[in-house]
Amino acid sequence: MREAAFIRKNKLKWKSYQTQKPSSPDELADRFIELTDDLAYARTFYPESDSTAYLNNLAGHTHQAIYKNKKETQNRFVHFWKYELPYLFRQHHRQLFYAFLIFAVAAGIGALSAALDDTFVRLILGDRYVNMTLENIRNGDPMAVYKGHGEAEMFLFITFNNIKVSFLAFVLGVFFSVGTFWVMFQNGVMLGAFQYFFYKQGLLVTSMLTIWIHGTLEISAIVIAGCAGFVMGNSLLFPKTYSRLHSFKQGARQGLKIVVGLVPIFITAGFLEGFVTRHTEMPVALSLFIILASAAFIVYYFIIYPRSLHSNHVTDQPEN
Repeated sequence: MREAAFIRKNKLKWKSYQTQKPSSPDELADRFIELTDDLAYARTFYPESDSTAYLNNLAGHTHQAIYKNKKETQNRFVHFWKYELPYLFRQHHRQLFYAFLIFAVAAGIGALSAALDDTFVRLILGDRYVNMTLENIRNGDPMAVYKGHGEAEMFLFITFNNIKVSFLAFVLGVFFSVGTFWVMFQNGVMLGAFQYFFYKQGLLVTSMLTIWIHGTLEISAIVIAGCAGFVMGNSLLFPKTYSRLHSFKQGARQGLKIVVGLVPIFITAGFLEGFVTRHTEMPVALSLFIILASAAFIVYYFIIYPRSLHSNHVTDQPEN
């Protein structure tokens, strides 16, 4: 690569490293690794150039910052949730959009397929579930499936299962994002067919007021886990100026942080499904409050707050 092309490709990144504070010690370390990679490349192909001297200086300052800021002023746990995870999300909103888009399109396909083929719902949800739900509807309690087991038992089973699905969506990203695509598509089709089934029975609103008490957090977290899978998969597909191995390690580390950050959300969703959703007699206002509060939290913490945090980091920097 010619030096001009090398500079053009990386200058915005280098400039951001000069002007924007890292959100965490891990990000500072990642910057140092990237800068040393760029510096090694520059020393190999442009040993006497100004760009090599510039990178050497920038890498030196970053190295000093690592040791100067070794002692964290804030509790590590609080820092992760308040700054590190949201700032990481701001870097990957595009992957989050892709995961959401795939899931939403798949849900539409699932609903349309169920509308066009009466056997499709049974194919996706299974005869046992469909027959049981139809029996519950005839008995006047369409949501009785959420009352069939003890609260604690259901809470533990659902939470474990959801965490397993999220890790699957993440881990399958290693297959160049194809595996993650399949998990998003499969779960989206299932949701679409599921909701159409209740629509056909004239119970769409009833089902939504019940199912989305826990489903708002649960489905959102599965989509976010898909984002984590795309972060890792895309690091293999698009390594940029880094070696594929280095890019993959960075993508896997960032994706894993995202998935770990979802665990409290899955625990909360499992608690709601095990202990709250079963109370189908609860007032509509209370159901709506839980659903809307859950949706507001997801939108704020994973979209609005990361943007605000990123904006503050940029505007707080002194002009050079």
